[in-house]
Amino acid sequence: MDGDEITSSGRGRVMDERMRRWRLVLGGDADGTGCALGGTDVQMDAALAALYNGGRAGDPEREGDPRRGAGLGASAPRVARWLGDIRTYFPSTVVQVMQKDAIERLSLTRLLLEPEMLEAVEPDVHLVGTILSLNRVMPETARRSAREVVRKVVEDLERRLAQRTRTAVSGALDRSARTHRPRRGADIDWERTIRANLKNYLPEKNTVVPSRLVGYARRQQAVVREVTLCIDQSGSMAASVVYASVFGAVLASMRSLRTSLVVFDTSVVDLTDRLHDPVELLFGTQLGGGTDINRAIAYCQGSITRPANSIFVLISDLYEGGVREEMLRRVAAMTAAGVQVIVLLALSDEGQPHYDRDNAEALAALGVPAFACTPDAFPDLMAAVIERRDIAHWAERTLAVRAT
Repeated sequence: MDGDEITSSGRGRVMDERMRRWRLVLGGDADGTGCALGGTDVQMDAALAALYNGGRAGDPEREGDPRRGAGLGASAPRVARWLGDIRTYFPSTVVQVMQKDAIERLSLTRLLLEPEMLEAVEPDVHLVGTILSLNRVMPETARRSAREVVRKVVEDLERRLAQRTRTAVSGALDRSARTHRPRRGADIDWERTIRANLKNYLPEKNTVVPSRLVGYARRQQAVVREVTLCIDQSGSMAASVVYASVFGAVLASMRSLRTSLVVFDTSVVDLTDRLHDPVELLFGTQLGGGTDINRAIAYCQGSITRPANSIFVLISDLYEGGVREEMLRRVAAMTAAGVQVIVLLALSDEGQPHYDRDNAEALAALGVPAFACTPDAFPDLMAAVIERRDIAHWAERTLAVRAT
């Protein structure tokens, strides 16, 4: 076989693979793609057909009705088998997307009350949010399985995020006091040092002579900052509730911080006493319902004892059902007292969240930045807040870089 034949053969395999993928995407039979499926592809196609296209699985009576056409029906055992199939044939990232689509498209939420369903699912943040929304109606037979699902997700998040959070926050606490006599090279704040010595610039050497150093002093106080996480538990904030609860537990484990966690809808619930166990904390939430941000801020404002050393993080899409003007007045009063106030429109891996733009703009006018933050960026955000950096500038620079 010469080079041209080898090249032609390779191109043929690439084309066959492309046709195979298009056949799986489009469904139906080989018409249109000229590609017939075999082996495990048949099972993959059936799993996709059961979710996305009634009639793809050979049931023309159900074509055009996505709920009935799923081929899953309302049978928990049948859905559990389907969940097992997709975990067999697809990577976990795809499984999570398909699970989320199944819950949304096929109204399978109530089936999550069945233990065998919970044991078959691939745990992820969105699934935890759905489970928590069913928390109050979940029968005891399903509660143990539900807790295991939630615990798996929490443990995975802690493994991924806890050490980074502790490292970033501890470093920021150490660096948060300024000194003109830094003890070690690592304690020198080079950006501020260069700025303070620009008058000593030598053009012929193209350098700045640092006659005055600016650095960080090491702090020894047991409690350096009070951190309050105030979390909107309306249905749209499900992923944010999960991530914020895990971060709250991590921050609470640091002796140099005093961390509080409050969740709210139209009422306010203080879950600080559950921060030692994020699973218990999450089961103390109740997703859904209305929103009274003003009432939640009032509660948190009353619990802050050291305003000049306090960080208040409101996690909400800002759709206020309470008294808007009072909410803004309270935020203004907190910032005037020295509290560092940050508003996160979402703490999740999702894209641009839906939020009340008027309220976000009103907060920005008060000097309070409001933006969405990914979980991976949250440790660096807390470090920036502790060091009293310009958070609006940090968000514009850091989150824009992460998005590209």
